[in-house]
Amino acid sequence: MVDPQHDIEPYLEAAAQKSMRISHIIETHVQADHVSGARRLAELTGAPIFMHQAANVRFPHAVLADDDQLDLGNVGLKVLATPGHTPDSVCLLVTDRSRATEPWFVLSGDTLFSGGVGRPDLLGSGAEQRLAEQLYVSLHGRLLSLPDHLEVFPAHFGGAACGKGLSGKPGSTIGFERRFNPALQYRKRDEFVRFVLSDLPPQPPQFAENRRINLGLTT
Repeated sequence: MVDPQHDIEPYLEAAAQKSMRISHIIETHVQADHVSGARRLAELTGAPIFMHQAANVRFPHAVLADDDQLDLGNVGLKVLATPGHTPDSVCLLVTDRSRATEPWFVLSGDTLFSGGVGRPDLLGSGAEQRLAEQLYVSLHGRLLSLPDHLEVFPAHFGGAACGKGLSGKPGSTIGFERRFNPALQYRKRDEFVRFVLSDLPPQPPQFAENRRINLGLTT
């Protein structure tokens, strides 16, 4: 289960219908737009929560590092550390070994969206420039090095406040985003940084409290 919402009942019902169990819970980053259901799901299923080593959370979890591999039977996950939206952001490269030995799609979290990229200003004043520069490296150095045919499934689409200019389409491909994502047309780092830091909508007031809850600082 990746980035579970607070309402975990649909996940439990879906697993029961397929006679399957939830064995891994992965957060692509410490969430701000919603209160995570990861700890509730872990309590009910016994599955460990996996988070990047940069996530400074105050609850038990298994640590993910760049290039880690998770073996889920026919499915393999490779962790790509992609800081920028947050320092602990990761993407998950997914391979279905029953079909091919090459990756099929990437779960891009809040790093790359259909039509947009993650906003780097959610940690507060002073961190935006550094995170925007890290986001540039994560996109151009990691995700855009992936094959054009690779499908992209982000954590949000149009209407979410975790990025700007998001398309209403819930999925895309690396090649389509390379050609048409406005943020990815800025090939120079300083131009990219100026673009992603300009005209950002106000951060919703609940975001800061959601992050505190998801860090385990409050309930």
